[in-house]
Amino acid sequence: MAVSSKTPVELSIEPRNLRFQSSFGESRWWLKGDPIATAVFNALSATFPEGERKFIESVAFFRDMVDQPLRGQVKAFVRQEANHTREHLAFNAHVADAGYETCRIEARTRESADRSRGKPPVVQLAATSALEHFTAVLSHQLLADPSLLDGAPPEIQRLWRWHAVEEIEHKAVAYDTFLAVTKRLGAFRRWRLRVLVMAVVSLQFSRSMIANVADLLEQDGLEPRRMRGRALAYLFGRPGILRRALPHYLSYYLPGFHPWQCKDQELARAADVALGEAAPA
Repeated sequence: MAVSSKTPVELSIEPRNLRFQSSFGESRWWLKGDPIATAVFNALSATFPEGERKFIESVAFFRDMVDQPLRGQVKAFVRQEANHTREHLAFNAHVADAGYETCRIEARTRESADRSRGKPPVVQLAATSALEHFTAVLSHQLLADPSLLDGAPPEIQRLWRWHAVEEIEHKAVAYDTFLAVTKRLGAFRRWRLRVLVMAVVSLQFSRSMIANVADLLEQDGLEPRRMRGRALAYLFGRPGILRRALPHYLSYYLPGFHPWQCKDQELARAADVALGEAAPA
């Protein structure tokens, strides 16, 4: 059950200090005119600023306890996540301008982060590692299937793809930090800790996302229970972003798992090139 870092030695984690002029255009359902798809992305974005601040805090706590090159990767991770926080705050302002109130979503996220702060630092790090796996598998699907963002305004597409590129680049930083600071635990105890934390985090994340999406749908005058079938079809049918991500997600529970067993570095690199080509003049 020994686990070692499989992060590519040539990996470059590049903080791209980009800014996006996001606009929803004429419809507040900015993604294909679909209230479900729009609510899923809006709900995710509403959790990012507080969530990513917590990610930074939990990983940076161990920055001086790890060696190079991981220490430099932690520094780049912090810069990338800080930029994501800034740009999603700007995006969330457009969500508010479209008439949505996100204070309850933000409060749930803040309460979850505050509960986490009561745990030992290594457990907080394990939770960040688990959540970073979520963002990595969703980012992979977002880049692997560009049609998921078809119909969205171009700058919003660029925002989400930029975020996805950087999430893939730094997807192993929290995990490698966890490996480094738990090396004395032994392989089985380390595996047990990370999978138990992942199970708890998965349950909490699912519950909060259901509540957050339902909150936004209610503000659209839609009954969440009546929209449940459409939501399940979007997530698990077509386009089925969660259905397609499920095998990748489940790999986290395997002994010997490492985020870079999913070799999507070229996928991220190609998307990065496309971002530059699609940049407004």
